Amino acid sequence: MNTQNTRILVVDDEETLREGLRTYLEQEGYSVDSAESAEQAFTLDIVRYDLILLDIMMGEMSGTEFASVLKKNQKTAKIPIIFLTAKDHDDDMVKGLRLGADDYIVKPFAIKNVLARIEAVLRRCKTERKACGVVCDRRALMCNVDGQAIRLPRKEFEILALFLESPGKIFTREELMQKVWPKNVIVADRSIDVHITKIRNKISPYGKNIISRSGYGYGWQD
Repeated sequence: MNTQNTRILVVDDEETLREGLRTYLEQEGYSVDSAESAEQAFTLDIVRYDLILLDIMMGEMSGTEFASVLKKNQKTAKIPIIFLTAKDHDDDMVKGLRLGADDYIVKPFAIKNVLARIEAVLRRCKTERKACGVVCDRRALMCNVDGQAIRLPRKEFEILALFLESPGKIFTREELMQKVWPKNVIVADRSIDVHITKIRNKISPYGKNIISRSGYGYGWQD
């Protein structure tokens, strides 16, 4: 993934963790700033960041409160947020995701895991901005076509989301089966074709963006 010119803000009251993340992310080519509190983060030009790594349990303003303010502001609402926190209860995770967070990583964590999550979120957000008016929201299992919400059956949704997350990539039928269907479930090639046809019809006029390579598989092309 090309990390050049990608700006990340790390907001965490643990200095060792904050500076450690900065070091590793800068080694990967990211441009990184940090803040020890939500209050300090607000003194920065937040709109310029492409992603925020955000602790939940901080000083006077918690990470969830900070995220809530960002999501209510039109200028910052689209900035993806990944929570980094020691709070690992399901209720905490649900609350964070409902606020609009894009991911949730529990401390302690492996830096490789953080890097992989960052890449996935940035790739997904980039896809959502570029994919011709078609957006898939995995949290809501909902697709949006030119501003109109469309709910797809689970398998169709997963196929379309997979395409949008990797534009230009052609997936073989075998890859689609492995990624979308549970293990040990036998799926006929014809079933893939039927699902593709249904997706194309439901996301019209963007059905043509789902391309096929004869005898191989399918993918998305902007």
